[in-house]
Amino acid sequence: MFEELEKKVKLKFKNKELIKTAFTHRSYLNEHPGENLAHNERLEFLGDSILGFVVSEHLYHKFPESAEGDLTNFRSALVNARSLAQISAQLGLGEHLLLSKGEEATGGRNRQYLLANTFESFLGAIYLDSGLEKARTFVEKFLLPTIDEIVNQKLYKDFKSLLQEESQEKLSVTPIYKIISEEGPDHSKTFRMGVYFDEKLVAEGQGSSKQRAEQDAAEKALANFPKMI
Repeated sequence: MFEELEKKVKLKFKNKELIKTAFTHRSYLNEHPGENLAHNERLEFLGDSILGFVVSEHLYHKFPESAEGDLTNFRSALVNARSLAQISAQLGLGEHLLLSKGEEATGGRNRQYLLANTFESFLGAIYLDSGLEKARTFVEKFLLPTIDEIVNQKLYKDFKSLLQEESQEKLSVTPIYKIISEEGPDHSKTFRMGVYFDEKLVAEGQGSSKQRAEQDAAEKALANFPKMI
């Protein structure tokens, strides 16, 4: 079942049950209670920690002059759901997922957060089966090559995406942006945007376009985020 994937990533799993667990979604177990399988959430938890460590260590050595804040942004851009889902899609990880009929029918196999979670659970399985160096090699081969593009094109500066991930993970809320004011003539406007958690205004930003004002508001919200937790 997983032979082609093993060839693609150049790994041979000793424990076949482990790799199967990495691709077993909780919803599948609800429909197949008699199969005596474990879902992949514990492996996902482990893989997330390993991913953070491997990426952080790599960035620490690769960018010796960068400040902590920049390294954090680089890491966030590398390991966000969009980035991990793209790598998962390239590797065809979604093709191996065991899903419920409902998840399958609603496109779960291609859903971003499921693909990102599967990347992490697969990494956790690699670590348990083959050790840290194999897990590191996997991350270095398939994920870390994108860091140069991220830094050179300043893709890590997408503060809106960073804020959304942080707020959903830690506060279970999705940021909402609303225009507070706009001033000046049409050819030279200044926009002021607010970012809200539920109905609470958490930060304001300004810019020459709504998009730039939203990014500014998101950046300021991220700076104050530790106080909100």
